[in-house]
Amino acid sequence: MEPVRRIVDGRRADTVQRLLNAALEEVRTVRYPELTVRSVAKRADVSPATAYTYFSSKEHLLCSILWWKLQELPAPKPAATPSSSAALTKAMQGIARLFTEEPELTRACTTALLAEDPEVHRLRDQIGSELVRRMTDVIGPLHGISGEAFTMAFIGSLVLAGTGYLRFEDLPGRLTKVTELIMRNQPAQPKRRRR
Repeated sequence: MEPVRRIVDGRRADTVQRLLNAALEEVRTVRYPELTVRSVAKRADVSPATAYTYFSSKEHLLCSILWWKLQELPAPKPAATPSSSAALTKAMQGIARLFTEEPELTRACTTALLAEDPEVHRLRDQIGSELVRRMTDVIGPLHGISGEAFTMAFIGSLVLAGTGYLRFEDLPGRLTKVTELIMRNQPAQPKRRRR
């Protein structure tokens, strides 16, 4: 799924990538309130109108960077056993590292992800689904309320870390414990009847 408002290829894809690179540079040098789509467009050497063609707001642009960075992470390897704490912790360390290596982006995205912008909402859902998919690829499927509980714990922990109430380095260990608790209390899947 594209992080921008329209599917792009060729030269347009290059323009989008230049905007994402410029936005990442910009977020590293200015605080969130000072960052604008116009300042990113200037850094990318494109017109503001061109930037707004692809990104509806600075929040949309920042969330697109997060989506892009998340897509660059290597896929986690499935655990040998579905409840493997070590495999789960390792998978979460990769995600946590993304946030610890880009602290300015993390702080900006913590605010940007809460924006009431349809494009941000779409990306927020994609990012959440991707994070959960990466974890369930390791631990196996979570059914019913267990999947919802995991999603809430995972996204909530990212918000807590992004706002400074929790260190990103502590996420893997903490989320492993929460996930083990959720998995122990996961409702059994109904068995199919044989015909």
